[in-house]
Amino acid sequence: MVAVTNVWEWLVLVLLLLKILPVRYCCYNMSFIKVEENSDFPIHNLPYGIFSTPDNPRRRIGVAIGDQILDLGVIKPLFSGPVLSKHQDVFDQPTLNAFMGLGHEAWKEARTVLQKLLSANETTLQEDVGLRSRAFVHQSLAEMHLPAEIGDYTDFYSSRDHATNVGIMFRGKENALMPNWLHLPVGYHGRASSVVVSGTPLRRPMGQIRPDETKPPVYGSCKLLDIELEMAFFVGPGNKLGEPIPIHKAHEHIFGMVLMNDWSARDIQKWEYVPLGPFLGKSFGTTISPWVVPMEALMPFAQPNSVQDPKPLPYLCHDDPYTFDINLFVSVKGETMKEPSTISKSNFKYMYWTMKQQLAHHTVSGCNVRPGDLLASGTISGPDAESFGSMLELSWKGTKTIDLGDGQTRKFLQDGDEVIMTGYCQGKGYRVGFGQCRGKVLPALQ
Repeated sequence: MVAVTNVWEWLVLVLLLLKILPVRYCCYNMSFIKVEENSDFPIHNLPYGIFSTPDNPRRRIGVAIGDQILDLGVIKPLFSGPVLSKHQDVFDQPTLNAFMGLGHEAWKEARTVLQKLLSANETTLQEDVGLRSRAFVHQSLAEMHLPAEIGDYTDFYSSRDHATNVGIMFRGKENALMPNWLHLPVGYHGRASSVVVSGTPLRRPMGQIRPDETKPPVYGSCKLLDIELEMAFFVGPGNKLGEPIPIHKAHEHIFGMVLMNDWSARDIQKWEYVPLGPFLGKSFGTTISPWVVPMEALMPFAQPNSVQDPKPLPYLCHDDPYTFDINLFVSVKGETMKEPSTISKSNFKYMYWTMKQQLAHHTVSGCNVRPGDLLASGTISGPDAESFGSMLELSWKGTKTIDLGDGQTRKFLQDGDEVIMTGYCQGKGYRVGFGQCRGKVLPALQ
């Protein structure tokens, strides 16, 4: 660049640069709502959730911005674009299913409207005191609910590090990965009815276990209760029965992502899972975070996909980056502990199979998915011990202890333990976060 010789040339240069910058950078990067630097919910994020308040118990759709919730039902007349002007009623619904079902163009239009309304130089909402007082609720006053009515829930097994670790434990290093694992995203059908929102306590499950392999099984409470660090995405419009979603259109059906703790009863699972896979060892509870982060907010953090060798079959191939740099953390707080202790630091970028591949594979048989269906990643583990996403791995099948500090250790979860999962993408001066996914272990019913 030619050297600037005086302050006037410098000012002219700055004005020219501002003129050519895209509008979204110069107008929409700051909100009139105060947002702390380390907040999960800046204007770059704008996740969707379902909330209620003591003075209004009706469940309604909101968007998180800073420590506030913007009630979309209150401002629905402002969604006047070509798609949403005909569908403003979706913002009066008690779940996100109808909005999810509108599809990719509606989501983009809603995000554009919201970023404009919340930007620092837009007066429509900012200067209308009456509308603002009705439209905003402080998050501390709200109760969060499941974002959608989940018709079906599928759990994948898409972390190579996790699958390898578990395979080594139970089958040995030579047979760590099953023959199909590198050819398709392995998954199973989970239990949608027991998916709960963050903050819901879960009871230690009862079932058949076989602690002594020389004796018959016994009935009792799970002794090896575990967590699984996962993420999950909600399906948008979905597909008709018999019509697969091609991988080049898969992104149009992926609405957004949440954190997930797919609680696991390892001893129940070990006895029951052959030959049909997990059942009671998983179906007693799955916790998700309440805020659904839209994919458009995550796209700046897209990473190159994992190198896949052997190359998948053509219906699973795509070159565009669709894994994401999402920092993930798991903490455990025992009943006598003052502060939670971090036991895992992982990242979503470690996944082998992408969400596009998962959705394309799920529907290639003709299986239909519907708005609000939930598809989970499987346990997210990285290459290092501190990035393992389950206590099964962190304790290496109970042969090691996990140090929580202050003399507290674990191999698996105890009654009263609270598990807290968090995650965020780090931008320059902001983060796009997911809030918390937390749950507490209650004693088994005897």
